Amino acid sequence: MPEADERDLWVVDGRLTFERVPGAETVAGRGWVVPGLVDAHCHIGLAPDGPTHGRGDLLAQARTDTAAGALLIRDAGSPADTRFLDDEPDAPRMIRCGRHIARPKRYSPNTAVEVEPDELADVVFREASGGGGAALGSDVPCGEAHQWVKLVGDWIDRAEGDLTPLWPGDSLRAAVGRAHAAGTRVAVHVFSEEALPDLIDAGVDSIEHGTGLTEDLVVRLAASGAALVPTLINIDNFPDIAHSARTKFPVYAERMDRLHGTARARIRAAFEAGVPIYCGTDAGGYVRHGRVADEILALHEAGLPAEAALAAGSWDARGWLGYDALEEGAAADFVIYDADPRADLGVLRSPVRIVLRGRILA
Repeated sequence: MPEADERDLWVVDGRLTFERVPGAETVAGRGWVVPGLVDAHCHIGLAPDGPTHGRGDLLAQARTDTAAGALLIRDAGSPADTRFLDDEPDAPRMIRCGRHIARPKRYSPNTAVEVEPDELADVVFREASGGGGAALGSDVPCGEAHQWVKLVGDWIDRAEGDLTPLWPGDSLRAAVGRAHAAGTRVAVHVFSEEALPDLIDAGVDSIEHGTGLTEDLVVRLAASGAALVPTLINIDNFPDIAHSARTKFPVYAERMDRLHGTARARIRAAFEAGVPIYCGTDAGGYVRHGRVADEILALHEAGLPAEAALAAGSWDARGWLGYDALEEGAAADFVIYDADPRADLGVLRSPVRIVLRGRILA
């Protein structure tokens, strides 16, 4: 895949080749070979009850993702230092966003670097460049230049009783500009309608969740070139969130129910407008790890054709994140299925073989 050509494929020293290798061991005599699946919104280091830092817990989360065929993940914000996973042969390849960046008391406790708007650009640059010791509010040293940074664009304001934007437009434009100057892309969490115009205008590179996309905002997002990572299987938790908040925050609860009800139609409209859409589960909080196939199926059920939904969780997402698919000389990261997943995306839940870094995983 994606060409659906019938070809032989060899793995030599962790790389793919289409040139015959005498004496090679046959891994699979037939099957559909798909570039390693991608979870472009995943949180290794978050659990349902909050952050987790234990190496055993982090490795277990990572192994759960690879066992599902997710061989490349974009860790979309984590308070844990997961760099040791790069040396684990059965952990997925990881692109890290560093810690979430939010306003004080405007995100999940003990998770984000908390800053005021006048500090935002400097902290974004620090996370992007990996310089200057520990980021503000963080007990994890920077030390790693990130390809992505993650902003929290809106969250419940308890004084208002509803979602409100976190950042003024000038702070966002300055922060995104600093990130881009450092060669780093910007992902942003956003549920509401109100926060989206300034985020799109600031030039962020990916909208995470995006449940507030209205018809005019879809047009603006398509023109901006930014991607959408909908995290549909997490959006399906909105009714439970609304139920738990209804007594104390009834306006917020009503909004979360409404956003859930319109989410799939808005994603379908974004796809039809040409917005690039990629697979992300939001695993680590309300969503357990290892559900990449469920998210691909959810994208299809929302209106993406089966092949487009598969591409959003495989070869298209890999290209977006800077990784090869099934090409001569590419890293040998692929999954084998016993039937064509385009005909039945449910096949993705049952891989026959998983090969990562040229090794067959158990």
